[in-house]
Amino acid sequence: MKKLAVLMCAMFVALTAANAEGVQTPAVQKPAENNAVKPDEGIKKPGVREEMIKMKKAREAAFEQKLGLTEEQKVKAREIRLDGHKKMKPVVEQIFAKKQEAKMVKLSRISVEMQEEKLAVIDKEISELEKQANEIRKQNMKQFESILTRDQRKILKQMKKEGRQRFEQQRKNHSCPAKPQFPAQDKK
Repeated sequence: MKKLAVLMCAMFVALTAANAEGVQTPAVQKPAENNAVKPDEGIKKPGVREEMIKMKKAREAAFEQKLGLTEEQKVKAREIRLDGHKKMKPVVEQIFAKKQEAKMVKLSRISVEMQEEKLAVIDKEISELEKQANEIRKQNMKQFESILTRDQRKILKQMKKEGRQRFEQQRKNHSCPAKPQFPAQDKK
């Protein structure tokens, strides 16, 4: 133990002396200024948000073009979408809060029975909020469909059908393998 302490002191003295002379040792190298990470940069690559916004606008434009929306319809559709966001925001925030509450219950030190009771209540509340969110979505879709012509509704119906098929195909391609089945053990 004494040898280790002496060795560590010797290394400290050597490093201190080297730093005083301006020599950089491998253990004490200072990062280059151009490689230093600035605290406000974060981990994300610069421009990712802008790219995502561009992609969203491109999808919206393609959707509007495929349906053949007029400028008046585009304006009304944006109004419907913004109104839907305003209605949906508090519901989504409540769902998020309930999920956080469920996490806290799971991490708490209360008995398992109490946890299960509280989680059952929270799950029921989340289920009700999700029903409310789905109802808002349905209302928004009805409002949107009301501004479309008969031909545009047919095109939208076909687009929905294709979207469901793509979703099902992706779900099949990315599904998790089945959980292994363990043989039932006999209770004695």
